[in-house]
Amino acid sequence: MPSRKFADGEVVMGRWPGSVLYYEVQVTSYDDVAHLYTVKYKDGTELALKESDIKSQSSFKHRKSQSSSSSPSRRSSSRSRSRSRSPGRPARGRRRSASQSREHKDDKKKTIQETSLVLLVLVLFKPSENNTKRYNGEPESTEKNDTSCIILEQKLKPDLEVKRVLEQYSLRSRKEDKKKEEIYSEKKTFVAVKPIEKVQMKTKELEFGGRIGTFMLMFLLPATVFYLLLLCKQDDPSLLNFPPLPALESLWDGKVFGVFLLWFFLQAVFYLLPIGKVVDGLPLSNGRKLQYRINGFYAFILTAAAIGALLYFEFELHYLYDHFMQFAVSAAVFSLALSIYLYVRSLKAPEEELAPGGNSGYFIYDFFIGHELNPRIGSFDLKYFCELRPGLIGWVVINLAMLLAEMNIHNLSVPSLSMILVNSFQLLYVVDALWNEEAVLTTMDITRDGFGFMLAFGDLVWVPFVYSLQAFYLVGHPITITWPIAAVIIVLNCFGYYIFRSANSQKNNFRRNPADPKLANLKFIPTATGKGLLVTGWWGFVRHPNYLGDIIMALAWSLPCGFNHILPYFYVIYFICLLVHREARDEHHCKQKYGLAWERYCQRVPYRIFPYIY
Repeated sequence: MPSRKFADGEVVMGRWPGSVLYYEVQVTSYDDVAHLYTVKYKDGTELALKESDIKSQSSFKHRKSQSSSSSPSRRSSSRSRSRSRSPGRPARGRRRSASQSREHKDDKKKTIQETSLVLLVLVLFKPSENNTKRYNGEPESTEKNDTSCIILEQKLKPDLEVKRVLEQYSLRSRKEDKKKEEIYSEKKTFVAVKPIEKVQMKTKELEFGGRIGTFMLMFLLPATVFYLLLLCKQDDPSLLNFPPLPALESLWDGKVFGVFLLWFFLQAVFYLLPIGKVVDGLPLSNGRKLQYRINGFYAFILTAAAIGALLYFEFELHYLYDHFMQFAVSAAVFSLALSIYLYVRSLKAPEEELAPGGNSGYFIYDFFIGHELNPRIGSFDLKYFCELRPGLIGWVVINLAMLLAEMNIHNLSVPSLSMILVNSFQLLYVVDALWNEEAVLTTMDITRDGFGFMLAFGDLVWVPFVYSLQAFYLVGHPITITWPIAAVIIVLNCFGYYIFRSANSQKNNFRRNPADPKLANLKFIPTATGKGLLVTGWWGFVRHPNYLGDIIMALAWSLPCGFNHILPYFYVIYFICLLVHREARDEHHCKQKYGLAWERYCQRVPYRIFPYIY
């Protein structure tokens, strides 16, 4: 482990987050684990900085300019005559004035040649007081010498890796004796500092129980899906009533697998259509940004049109219900094959393209988490495609198939109110996700986790076949509810959706344009990364208000199934466990990323998901 470079109490120059501007700071402490220095600015602001963002004061001191004047008698002078020659001897004072003028110009020429590099830096953020502040308002106290544009004069050091990107010359001329012409060249060199190439570090902190935990999850997750589906088919779907295991040959159907492949590649075709805007993702470790086409909602519309055409030609969509287990097995087999392909191709991926969370060096762990961060075939991003397309849209199609199966099995002219509520609530959720597809680019799944078995199985199997459990349950166990009860459930779902959508919109708008006048009332805590942590609105209520809204909606999805069995509430129980675990991962990651700023945020917002509880 390398030793620390700066001692406690040492006065150094620290880079302000989000800019290339350095301020005088004092080192207060050093974290040996995170390798971060806690520094204090003159105005009292404390931030955690990396060692690469701290420089010694000596590197910012200028060399004193050497004297460029010389004796006038040693200068080479040329006689210059006036345009109108005087008949008498020129005055002594006028001759001295001309000599001084030539001396002044010679000094100016040398000064130009010794000009230090002048670098204009546009300050993106400036330090202010230690309190939270607004982007569009001035802080309560600011130093008067703070400016939004500061000029720094720095000598170009030989050990600094720079490259010349632009040279400009301004030429001046003057005539001497009508024969000799001197051209003075003033040279300005603008430099761009060569970015430091980041080396992808090995994953040291293993999640999900490490190698043993991930190995067990690869068997536990498929077993849970098949157990739930088998249990749902029973007349008494009690958790204590273990269902009989079907014959292995009954779990596989080549025709069903072909239908699944057709579905997957149909969504891939929709993904490749040149419709929808193209946006940049977050910067990768090498500074590069990947581009993504946002057309998930268009894919949903095209899928709806295709399903409508099938129903028009009297295709029996409840075929999905009749072969539901076989579809789940087909999806599981495909996800396993996809995971193997992803891991094999990741072995040839460049180091900077590996996932921060899936680069441990352990085969089982990296296979589960995902070794490569953004596996692509050309411009086709496999992880981004699977995140919202086949599974999420397939979830809606499965729900519709369950609705038609209920009508067919129970000879209903219209679906039951419970089935309508479940379909409507979950349809709203999927449409919202596809409409706000761009927001997924900032999630942990895209920015940190690789694409391995965890996401492949989760996107293609867990989401469509477990999230549709309520609709699947209602086919075999119909529940009748009254309109007053339905009204209460609708209000509950709308309340959860309002929290979920408004919190996410608040966060996304702040990330996209923190200087938006509409967000002037939002306060935030500045961080060493240049980003702000919101402490007002929903994000000042709990740390993860979007999770709270998600859980409220999950409860509303299960209530139409009644209280005869706990099976329909598996989704709520699982989802609470999932989000609590995800919150713990977020907490750990944010503490490492934001340091003291995150601790201040936790003091301002003590509750994580459930207010006054957790």
